[in-house]
Amino acid sequence: MAEIKLAAEARTEFGKGAARRIRRDNKIPAVLYGHGGDPVHVTLPGHESMLALRQTNVLLNIEVDGKGQLAVAKDVQRDPVRNVIEHIDLQVVRAGEKITVDISVNIVGESAPGTIHLVEEQTLSVEAEATHLPESVEVSIEGLESGSQIHADEVTLPEGSTLLTDPKAVVVLVTEPRGEASPEEESAASAESPAEASSES
Repeated sequence: MAEIKLAAEARTEFGKGAARRIRRDNKIPAVLYGHGGDPVHVTLPGHESMLALRQTNVLLNIEVDGKGQLAVAKDVQRDPVRNVIEHIDLQVVRAGEKITVDISVNIVGESAPGTIHLVEEQTLSVEAEATHLPESVEVSIEGLESGSQIHADEVTLPEGSTLLTDPKAVVVLVTEPRGEASPEEESAASAESPAEASSES
């Protein structure tokens, strides 16, 4: 995955008031941390940052005062109403370094007729090289019968990735759809009253 460059500005003002002023200017407050250094508070361009973070596990090149720093977004805080980014935590990374990320599970194929599939794990946690982070993994359910399960250790991961999720965790379960009980079944189930049940015991 190609890195995306974002021109950042060093930030000296802090607090809610300063953050609001930054957002009014269509910018996003952020912090760079990692590798034992002091956190670096920066301001990122709003529109460009939102476009970049549409990709999962995107590699960013944050340029501050003419110097580039590779980083990945570890926490993105969004306004739940307006769906705009309010703050970004960025983890500093280096080429060759392995880091932990979550990748989304994409289901492909169709299970056997008359069955449905349930995705028990929406994401898998993996370790991968920081400059080659995967975005997602495909899991095929083509032709699987009811009762079939796919566990985490049965998923083919992108090259260079190591599974960290519990290997025996069920990722996808194929089952038959459960219909609502018919009126006849409901009346039969309720035919025996509590008094009748107690008299038989």
